[in-house]
Amino acid sequence: MSTALDNPKLFSLDAAVARRAALRTAGRKLVLTNGVFDLLHTGHLYYLQKARALGDALFIALNSDESVKQLKGPLRPVQTEIERAFALAALSCVDGVVIFRGKRLTPEIRALAPDLYAKAGDYTLEKLDPDERSALLEVQARIEFLPFLPGFSTTQLIAKIRAAGDV
Repeated sequence: MSTALDNPKLFSLDAAVARRAALRTAGRKLVLTNGVFDLLHTGHLYYLQKARALGDALFIALNSDESVKQLKGPLRPVQTEIERAFALAALSCVDGVVIFRGKRLTPEIRALAPDLYAKAGDYTLEKLDPDERSALLEVQARIEFLPFLPGFSTTQLIAKIRAAGDV
């Protein structure tokens, strides 16, 4: 039996753009980040809280299931895009989630034109995709690299679960 997950924070790109326009009209700053967020862990939570503190609203561009497979391999994601979006939307620091289907976030960056773009500190300006970086410059988004909380990753979490064996 499957249960539909009601998620009022999961937006189509068009709906997110409309909400972005309302934020801009109200003089509020939008922070955008993106990622897979396959199994939420302490590192994710720490990062998302720090990202939200940079502005008035935090939108997450969430990799689709297909793009996760391309990035992480055939056994990922562990949870579907709908399950991952539901978990993220349950966080008080998250104001909206948009699932993106492409390999890169460039169209979403241009459409949402965030005031700030946040990435974890394991990224650098040089590690950002050149097209995404160009789009961020084009919309005049400030790029912030937030402190990386070492010792927390989805890969490490999966390894710990495997090591625990049958629970």
